[in-house]
Amino acid sequence: MIRKERNLFQQDATTDFRPESAKEFTMHRLSVMLFICLAGCQQQAETPPQQAAPPSEESSQETFTLEDQPAPVLSVSFSPDGTQLASGSFDHTIKLWNVATGQEMLSLEKHTGPVLSVSFSPVGRRLASASVDETVKVWDSVQGQELFTLKGHTASVSSVHFSADGRRLVSASVDETVKVWDSVQGQELFTLKGHTASVSSVHFSPDGTRLASAGDDTMVKIWDALTGQQTLTFKGHTDFASSVCFSPDGTWVASAGRDKTVKVWDSVTGKERLTLKGHTDFVLSVCFSPDGTRLASAGFDRMVKVWDSATGEERLTFKGHTKPVISLSFSPDGTRLASASVDETVRMWDVLPP
Repeated sequence: MIRKERNLFQQDATTDFRPESAKEFTMHRLSVMLFICLAGCQQQAETPPQQAAPPSEESSQETFTLEDQPAPVLSVSFSPDGTQLASGSFDHTIKLWNVATGQEMLSLEKHTGPVLSVSFSPVGRRLASASVDETVKVWDSVQGQELFTLKGHTASVSSVHFSADGRRLVSASVDETVKVWDSVQGQELFTLKGHTASVSSVHFSPDGTRLASAGDDTMVKIWDALTGQQTLTFKGHTDFASSVCFSPDGTWVASAGRDKTVKVWDSVTGKERLTLKGHTDFVLSVCFSPDGTRLASAGFDRMVKVWDSATGEERLTFKGHTKPVISLSFSPDGTRLASASVDETVRMWDVLPP
């Protein structure tokens, strides 16, 4: 079922999305994300793009234009109060948007490489960003001030996420490690080693006691967030695991992969509970709704899908993006879903139950 697209934050598609060399691809977390996106853009040049479905009596859209240095959007995150949306882009910038109006509020421009991940702290007003420049930065999202830079990874930082109390930050990297940081003092607490390839995604459990990570080695791992000890490994994906997240109650872990599937696991036993099939190409992002009843996914097929997390039934499909969809974020009230794409847009979807 195609649902209403509520808002569209759009940048003009004027920037070619191409890295400088194959070596650059190897050095960065492009095997899962940027490489896939490059292939998508090349394919777009050779074949006519899919056209978005025209609005029907049930659907309408409102369009906003993002100004200044249009580029593929690689990550998106809602603020805890739902009034702001942060986006990280290939042009090294982070932009903060007013969700109600679609107007740009701030542009943060201190990274020296593409911004692969952005994450708001659940408390306060801090924002974390991860970049190809091998750093994590923490910002004041109101003033736009950089608070500090976390250095320690030796390759691109692909994912970043705050703990529920906002006092810790976890990052994942192409250097095959996961790092846990004190986000108040800006100090590294410990490094987790266990993946045998780039780590694509990382996520704190709601109670802050566990971490989930997904990697190019096809593995999803669970860690003790206080000791750094690896406690579980989920084996089921047959290709790169690109995204991972805990359910809001911590019972389940969802993961997405290049094998075109989304999997839901028991976070305690490691047992595979569901495999969701419906995407026709690599799945790049997955996230639970705030109440845990829905699961959203998106990827290279340009589709955004919403599933019933209990039954695995596909509930909604959103069409509109013209290139791969990289990142998803639910609004805190669960009524909207933001999607970021290589087509240089962030789209806001109405995900109220039908």
